Amino acid sequence: MLEHAVFTRPERPVVMTVANQKGGVGKTTSAVNFAAALALGGLNVVVIDADAQGNASTALGAEHGVGTPSIYDVMVEGASLAGVIQDCPDVEGLRVCPSTIDLSGAEIEMVDLPRRAFLLSDAVSEFLSVNRDVDVILIDCPPSLGLVTLNALVCADEVMIPIQTEYYALEGLTQLWSTIERIRSELNPRLRISTIVLTMVDKRTKLSEEVAAEVREHFGDITLTTVIPRSVRISEAPSYSQTAVTYDPRSTGAIAYRKAALELTQRWAQK
Repeated sequence: MLEHAVFTRPERPVVMTVANQKGGVGKTTSAVNFAAALALGGLNVVVIDADAQGNASTALGAEHGVGTPSIYDVMVEGASLAGVIQDCPDVEGLRVCPSTIDLSGAEIEMVDLPRRAFLLSDAVSEFLSVNRDVDVILIDCPPSLGLVTLNALVCADEVMIPIQTEYYALEGLTQLWSTIERIRSELNPRLRISTIVLTMVDKRTKLSEEVAAEVREHFGDITLTTVIPRSVRISEAPSYSQTAVTYDPRSTGAIAYRKAALELTQRWAQK
C-alpha cells in the first residue's frame, strides 16, 4: 500500500531542519530516510547536508570528496545553492547539497562575515525564488549548537527533533528547546518545533516503552504516531551509499520511515 501512496504536497515549500545536539540519536538517518520517502511519494525534495562528516551525502550517493562544490562554498564563498546541488542517483525527485571536510573550519571563517547567521537563509531564499517546484528542503545539522546549526535554524520554518528511546533520551533537550525559542524571538519568528520522531525503538524492552510514554506525555501534540524501530537494515544501508528506504524497501525500518513521512505530509495538509 505504501509503495503506491501519493503524498499530499504542502501548499508552500517547507524548510525543515533536523536537529539534536546529542549525537547518536538517528538524526542523519532520519533526515535522509524521510527525504527519500517523501521523494518516492511524489514530492520534490532537497537535502542540505550541513554536517562536516558528510554522512547524509554518503547515504544519498552524492559525491563529497575534497574539492567537490558543497555547502561550504554556499555559506562561506557565496556560491549559489543551485550550483552545488547534485541529483540523488537512486531516487527521482531528490537532490542533495553535499558537505565536505571543508565545512569543519567554517565556524571560524563565518565569524567575521556580514549577516553570519543568515548565510544559509539568504541562499535558500534565492534558490526557492527560482526553483518553484521544490516542495521540501530538509537540512541535516551537526551534533552541536554552533554557527552552522544556527544558520540552519534561522533558515527553517520547522524543526524535527529525533529522540532515541534509550537512557538520557531527553538529556540536552531543554537546552535545544531554549536555543530554538531564542532564535525564534530574535532572528526567525516563523520558526517552530513541529515534529518529534521516536527512533531506535525496541518494543521488546520496557525501557523503550517507558521513554516513549514520557516523550508523549510531554510532547504528545508534535510527536509522530509512527515510531522508527531498531533495524539492521537501517544500520547497513549507508555502507552501500543508500537509505534504508532504497536499500531494502520491505524492511521494517524502511516501512516505518515511509509511514512516518506519509504522516508528516498529512500534518502539513491539516495546517
